[in-house]
Amino acid sequence: MNIRSFVLSITAAFPATTASVRGALRKLVLATTIAVLALGSASAFAWSQHGTAYTSRGTYNGARYGSCGGGSCSHAGGVAGPYGGFASNTGTVTRNAPGQFSNSGTATGRYGNSVQHAGDTNCAGGTCSHTGTLTGPDGKTASTSGDVTRTAPGQYSSSGSITGSNGNTVDHSASTNCAGGTCNRSGTVTGSDSGSVYHSGTATQVAPGVVTTSASATGTRGNTVTTSGTVTTTGVVTTGVVATGSTTVVIAPKPVVVAPPVVYVPPPPVVYVPPPPPPTAVYVAPRVVYMAPVPRPVVWVPGHWVGNIWVPAHWS
Repeated sequence: MNIRSFVLSITAAFPATTASVRGALRKLVLATTIAVLALGSASAFAWSQHGTAYTSRGTYNGARYGSCGGGSCSHAGGVAGPYGGFASNTGTVTRNAPGQFSNSGTATGRYGNSVQHAGDTNCAGGTCSHTGTLTGPDGKTASTSGDVTRTAPGQYSSSGSITGSNGNTVDHSASTNCAGGTCNRSGTVTGSDSGSVYHSGTATQVAPGVVTTSASATGTRGNTVTTSGTVTTTGVVTTGVVATGSTTVVIAPKPVVVAPPVVYVPPPPVVYVPPPPPPTAVYVAPRVVYMAPVPRPVVWVPGHWVGNIWVPAHWS
């Protein structure tokens, strides 16, 4: 069961409306950085993987990191959705003895709910058998079991079952044939209601360190999902396409954005237009009008005495 595909489906089915995309990407970068520091400090072998899925619901960014050393291999990773959702998973596989392995890990969803998983694997005589349990946040458990057998050089068959906490069981079986640089697989998953899902795929080495893949799965209602891509030895999915009916999901590496050159267009020159000059001041002096006193009538006054003073005759 591909956990990554379920993470994408669950995240796309319940988008948040106000979460920050930048915050989710920061969580993804932080989780990957912590994984590199925690797993890569004392590892003899390390690998990393990252990719981007462009869907009709938005863009999803994922990254994983793993390392092996001292008989154990550990991995950590996460997926950031377009609406700020973030899901992560961690796990460890340890070789306890020749042909004997144990595994444990945690998967955390975007709302913080976690599922713990653990199991044991024993290999002998060309067959590896596995048993495990999954415990949800509510304490309910599911059990898993399965076998992988090498039937001939380059040929393998597998079968197993998963039983949920409600007692419903899902059975699965598959076969793989490898020859000439190509491996083909096909299988069936059957639920408790007898509904079946059919899946098949091919992986071909086209060059040293380069493998092309293709796969398809048909559900109980006849809907088919097809995928294709290319994988390099670094574990990075470089290209890919997932088609579901009329919906196409493109899986591609982180795009390189080439910004166009910035052309500076100066603003138009500022032209100073002075205000019009004030009107010419014209001083208009008030007109001087001379008002002559009104003449009084002239009277002849004959000479006469005023006291002891003689006043000769005169006009008055």
